[in-house]
Amino acid sequence: MHKKIVRRTFSAESAASLGDMHPVLRRVYAARKVASADQLEQSLKRLLPYQSLMGIDKAVSLLAAALTHQQRILIVGDFDADGATSSALAVRALKSFGAEQVQFLVPNRFEYGYGLTPELVQAACVLAPQVIVTVDNGIANHAGVEAAKALGICVIITDHHLPAATLPPADAIVNPNQAGDTFPCKNLAGVGVIFYVMLALRRHLVETGWFEQRGLPVPNMSALLDLVALGTVADLVPLDHNNRILVRHGLQRIRAGQCIPAIIALLEVANRDFREAVASDLGFAVAARLNAAGRLDDMSLGIACLLTDDSMRARHLAAQLNQLNQERKSIEQGMQSQALAALKKLELTEEALPRGLCLYDRQWHQGVIGILASRIKDRFHRPVIVFAPGQDEQLKGSGRSIAGFHLRDALALVDARHPRLIDKFGGHAMAAGLTIQRQALETFMKAFEAVVAAELTEEQLQHAWLSDGELTDEDINLELATLLREAGPWGQAFPEPVFDGQFAILEQRIVGDKHLKLRLSKNGKVIEAMAFFVDTESWPNHRVASVQAVYRLDVNEYKGRRSVQLIVDHLEGQLKS
Repeated sequence: MHKKIVRRTFSAESAASLGDMHPVLRRVYAARKVASADQLEQSLKRLLPYQSLMGIDKAVSLLAAALTHQQRILIVGDFDADGATSSALAVRALKSFGAEQVQFLVPNRFEYGYGLTPELVQAACVLAPQVIVTVDNGIANHAGVEAAKALGICVIITDHHLPAATLPPADAIVNPNQAGDTFPCKNLAGVGVIFYVMLALRRHLVETGWFEQRGLPVPNMSALLDLVALGTVADLVPLDHNNRILVRHGLQRIRAGQCIPAIIALLEVANRDFREAVASDLGFAVAARLNAAGRLDDMSLGIACLLTDDSMRARHLAAQLNQLNQERKSIEQGMQSQALAALKKLELTEEALPRGLCLYDRQWHQGVIGILASRIKDRFHRPVIVFAPGQDEQLKGSGRSIAGFHLRDALALVDARHPRLIDKFGGHAMAAGLTIQRQALETFMKAFEAVVAAELTEEQLQHAWLSDGELTDEDINLELATLLREAGPWGQAFPEPVFDGQFAILEQRIVGDKHLKLRLSKNGKVIEAMAFFVDTESWPNHRVASVQAVYRLDVNEYKGRRSVQLIVDHLEGQLKS
């Protein structure tokens, strides 16, 4: 579908207030609402203090008591990368604090569903936990918490998902999004929440002489920031100032080789150099392979990889995760072809497409519907929910949204208008999940479309490439490419700089079956460029003399030589006259 190019606007006053820096970088930051140099200061001293997190004192008190009495602690995670990193961080931190009986349990999505369900509590009884700590889940698991409490188990919830009107009867809840919480950063990922809890617990243990009395070294909490960075990027939470600090310092540890073996192994298996890692590598290379375990098999494999300190074992587990990711890609490609064929069969024009798309096929894989929803959302630029068969007569749905449409709130509105239509739901603004009965699908589709149609404007549905403007040929250089690479971390709500411009084509050829390699020219300056996953029926096109391109500046390293190249996200050819 055609997308127009829209250039980001920025305040010249804000740009000027950022001080002495490259003018391109000034306008990039200003377009992302950075109003002062203070907002770019990313030392760990600028991290928000944990004290204002509601419930954190109670959680620390309960965990300190569990350590004192060496109670059996069970970490219950989620089956995505945020849940996996949260689980690994909790286990690593507690063991470094001297806990002797710490285990983790992650639900198999096909058997137990999401979070601390009563069925998972029953399965956990084999481990005889005295304390359950949920990470990246729990805020919606009323029945599961009640089941654990009935068995005399202390339950501590750490989560970041949006809560319902009533909270589960846990012994302590730490979630920056619960009503009355004054912690300024509402965008922490699950791994960020448990990091803050462990930060507060370590402070309490230091102040009470715990480590000194037991002859234990005081753990360096910054050693956990590689996991925090990975989980934060993977969960696509907005990279506000606080999250950028967490991600930046995690990336610094990874680049220095001071991270857990799993991250290096997963980068290696994806052909990425850990010494050059950026935030997008964590999302597209590392998290994708971790998530494959939760989508197709059991996230326990991913958590085991994150917990090992043995490099050889980490490589072995990373290879298994990579294989699962290859299988996931194959399944996803088949599902995407089926979904696009089904939409084509409807013979709808772009204007006639429903504003909210709901898709279902009884053969689709429950573990891959979230990725499929994301792909269809990107293609048609509208909220998408994809369903697959669940247990009995249930359907499991996974949705992805576009800017300006809060998906979780939309599901809450559907639920309010049609009580008992949705069995359960939860999530964020950009991603959510739900369960419905099979016979309710048609009713749900109409109800969801009604909410989307009422809430989304025509302007929000417009396809557009957002650009930071044009670069001069002098600006397209290695210095600026390196500067932009280091100026992040870039990610959700703080996007990587993208530029647009017109270039003459000198050479064009396909490499690696589906990637277009270009040599371009701008005012006589020759520039190398790559466009990945192009339509090979349209490119190369030797009738085209020039292109209008939307691109990112990149640093290409080959045989020790570094050079600037363009990564082309979109190109439109202009025919030779």
